This record gives sequence, structure tokens and C-alpha cells, in this order.
Amino acid sequence: MVMAIVIVLLVVGSVLFHLLSPWYLTPIASNWTTIDDTISITFWVTGSVFVAVNLFMAYCVVRYRHKKGSRADYEPENKKLEGWLIGLTTLGIVAMLAPGLAVWAKFVDVPKDAAVFEAVGKQWHWSYRFPGKDGVLGSVDARHISDKNPFGINPDDPFGKDDVLITSPEVHLPVGKPVKALLRSIDVLHDFAVPQFRVKMDLVPGLVTYLWFTPTRVGKFDLLCEELCGTAHFTMRGKVVVDEERVFQEWLSSYPTFAQSLAKVPGDADAGKPLYAVCGACHGAQGEGNVAMNAPKLSGQGDWYLKRQLISFKHGARGTHERDLYGKQMAPMAATLADDVAINNVVSYIGTLPDSPAPPTLKDNASNGRNLYVSCGSCHGSDGRGIQATNAPRLAGMSDWYMVTQLRNFKHGIRGAHPKDMYGPQMASMAAILADDQTTNDLVAYINTLK
Repeated sequence: MVMAIVIVLLVVGSVLFHLLSPWYLTPIASNWTTIDDTISITFWVTGSVFVAVNLFMAYCVVRYRHKKGSRADYEPENKKLEGWLIGLTTLGIVAMLAPGLAVWAKFVDVPKDAAVFEAVGKQWHWSYRFPGKDGVLGSVDARHISDKNPFGINPDDPFGKDDVLITSPEVHLPVGKPVKALLRSIDVLHDFAVPQFRVKMDLVPGLVTYLWFTPTRVGKFDLLCEELCGTAHFTMRGKVVVDEERVFQEWLSSYPTFAQSLAKVPGDADAGKPLYAVCGACHGAQGEGNVAMNAPKLSGQGDWYLKRQLISFKHGARGTHERDLYGKQMAPMAATLADDVAINNVVSYIGTLPDSPAPPTLKDNASNGRNLYVSCGSCHGSDGRGIQATNAPRLAGMSDWYMVTQLRNFKHGIRGAHPKDMYGPQMASMAAILADDQTTNDLVAYINTLK
């Protein structure tokens, strides 16, 4: 009897939890209410079976409990019972699968007026491509992928010249218009999933998969990779921002086309030399860094990374947090660079400076840091030389005290939390795995051993 009561209470509690729980599907933000309908049908079918089976089991525990002197009847076959079971099971399966087939038919039938964009996944970030005025995306091939052409666009394809390249994990879409997302992976399996849109699809290396949806309300939504794609899978996040048409067009026009990215004029080191005089006051005449001035080594660092950080300081994505004392010093210095041309010039000059390893200042346990660096090496490279494709700067030979400071800043939300910092949140998530200051010191001590 006790067992029967427990089973009944389990059934009642499960039903009440489902009906009264505040945790359910997020408010929908696309046209795919049919997905919610199929999920509800599945809940009703499986829930009904769960209730029926468990209540029947509770009934059997009471009705056929052991009685002294009674014997169970042996009945190996019961065609009537088997017929009922087969019939009810068939109805349940059909009730769950048939709506899904109908929804799938709509899922693969993209509206003819749907706009097209491409989402590209790579460990561990997102980037996007939109067609230009010709409305056609250029062809791509893995053989064309390089630091200057991360999308692998065929440079000989005229349709690709005006493609708009979004090298940011945040993508904008217009509200109320159907869009088809072409999904392409550069390396391993990824998955494009926005919970509020109710649709998701894997990105398969060597294939172009797709999904379509119509955003129905303005807002900012989290884009998640829901396919285990490596050690930093949990940091592979992006944003989908749904805008009014005018705002969307303004955003899209702020990014370069493929032709414009190829035509960028390299910086002029000679023009950057006088601009560097301001930088050299703290970072040293040779870019060697100066711990007394809280200025890290610059020489040898990737030019793409230096440009990005100068732009971040200049536009407030860095150096604005109240606890970032040294970032606040750097922000007004970056403001002395008038425009992107000036930034390119000064970075070009830094590239001419001798690359001598920064003297180590840590004497912590590098052996303990070796295993910790495995996760870091996935992005920054096993040799710590940095990988532009993963937006990871060089670490080997750079200022160790600066790395310690920045890891602590990321860990405590001083850096990487600004809404304009597109790449900081990923690093903040990684820094969170460092348990304490000693762990951080051991990790950086190991980085000092990289040559």
C-alpha cells in the first residue's frame, strides 16, 4: 500500500510541477509557433502515457498484492490485450510524429521572398556574410581561407566582391521579414540555435545547411552553439539583434564589402613613427614595455590585435570601468589617434620594432600551469604565438605581469563586460575557470616557458 501511495504522489507531483512551474519555453520571437505546438502535443501524449502507466501500476500493486494462499494465473498470450496495446501505441506515435512531419515540410520550404545571409562557425566564434547590391552571395572554397580572407570567398567570383563581411559575433536582422540562414562550418560540427526563434540546425564541415524564420519582435537574443565543438564550446556565443528596417540598413552599411577589405591600404610606418612618440613615453622607445608605468610590451604583438584594442580604447569598449585604473590611463592616449588611418600607421611602426622577449617577473610553479594552458592553447596556440582566426593574441614572450592583471580583470568583470566588447565575454568565461590568484600565476609562469 505504501508503494502505491508513493507512485500516486509521484504522478500528482509531476503533473502539478509541469502545470505550475515557472520554467518553460522562452517567449517566442519568430513565426515558428508550430514548433511549440508539436512540443505541447508531445508533452500531452507522453504525459498521458506516464499518468496511465503509473496509475495502472499503483492499481496493480494494490489489487494483486500478495495474499496468503492465493496463486497468480499464468496467461502467456492475450490477443485482445495485445491488440489494444498495439492500437494505442500506434495512435500515440502517429500523434507525435505526424505534426512533426507537417512542420518539417514547412521548415524546408523557404519563402521565395526570404532574404539570405550566411552564418559561419569556427572554434569558437561566429561571423556573418550578407549579399551586396547584386543580392547574390559569392562562391566560397576552403582553399581560399586565410587571415586576409577568413570567409574563403573566391576572389575571382564577381558576385563576391560586394558581399558584406561581419567579423563580429553579433548579427542584426530586420523585423517582420523572412530570412534564410546559410550555415557553414570552417572546422568541426557546430549548431546555430536561438531559443526564442525555436529553430536550430547543425553546421556540418563540407556542407552548407540552412534554416529559415521570420523575426517577429525587436530585441537582442542569445545565439548559442548547441553542438559540443571542443574545449571552449561553452564560450561560443553570439547575439542576434532584431531591428527596424532603417536601423538594420544603417548597421549593415557600417561594415566593409569583400572588395573593400582587400583594398585596404597598409599602414605607413614612417607616418606612424611620430605618432608613436606618445606611446613610447610609457611603452618604451622599442615597445619593450615598462612595468613601472603599467605599460605592457607591444613589439611582436599581432597588428590586428593592436588595432582592435586601440579602437576599443578609443570608442569606450575598454578603459571605462571604474576599477580599471590603468585602462583609464590608456583611453585618453588612444583618443590622440585621429582616425583609423592614424591607428594603422602607428601599428605599422610598432611592427618595425625589435621583438625581444619581455623579462619574466613571476617565479611561480610553471608545472602546475602546464595542464591549465591546454584550454588556452586551443585558441592562442600550443606555442602561445596567437591565432588571428580565433581572435587570440600572442602570449609567448609578452609581459607576464600584464597577463596576470588582465586575467584577473576578466575574472572579476572589470574587462569583457562592456556591451561594445564583442570578444571580451568569451575570454571572461575562460578566465572564470581559474580558481584563484595562485592558479593564475602558475598559468602565466608556464606561458613564460614558451619560446
